[in-house]
Amino acid sequence: MRLTVFGATGGTGRLLVRQALDAGHQVTAVVRDPARLAVTHPELTVVTAPDLTDERALRPAVAGRDAVLSAVGAPTNKRAGIASAAARGIVRAMAAGDVRRLVAISAAPVGEIPQGEALLGRAVMWPLVRAAFRKVYADLAVMERVVAASDTDWTLVRPPRLLDRPLTGTYRTALGTGVRDGHSLSRADLAHAMLALLDDPRAVRQYVGVAY
Repeated sequence: MRLTVFGATGGTGRLLVRQALDAGHQVTAVVRDPARLAVTHPELTVVTAPDLTDERALRPAVAGRDAVLSAVGAPTNKRAGIASAAARGIVRAMAAGDVRRLVAISAAPVGEIPQGEALLGRAVMWPLVRAAFRKVYADLAVMERVVAASDTDWTLVRPPRLLDRPLTGTYRTALGTGVRDGHSLSRADLAHAMLALLDDPRAVRQYVGVAY
């Protein structure tokens, strides 16, 4: 496939780029600073876009592509606002280029607590995490609304706490809900799941929980 990856220099974005290339896809990586992407490959094109809200500037990065993956997000409350602002630019650029498939990262705490979640998770872990990253999750909730209101064939992936650990390829997914008692996932496995969801028709216009 011909893929465009936004947020390509982030922890998950870099892995998305590498795994997509390893799988034989052609990849366009959209970055603010090309020096931060330490990946080279004959099938990789790097596009510099300092402002992801500039729809016109993003159009060349998505035109003619089969799908778009977004790993854009803020790691702290102080930087919250990035995900929703970028989503507006991305979906408008996709509409202009008639590109429909979009897989984007959100977060498990944006959704409802899964049915059957253990008491520790329901009463302690979920409330604490939501409070600690309140602004980040509020921004991701807006991002989700922007994406869900678009004409794209979207999938919003909701992982829990992300870890810098190797790819296992062994994780659980849940359509329309979070993964019960799933409290962590490696960034490598998140990237793997996003690529797998690209051509899964069940995941179109769905929220998908992914966790161990």
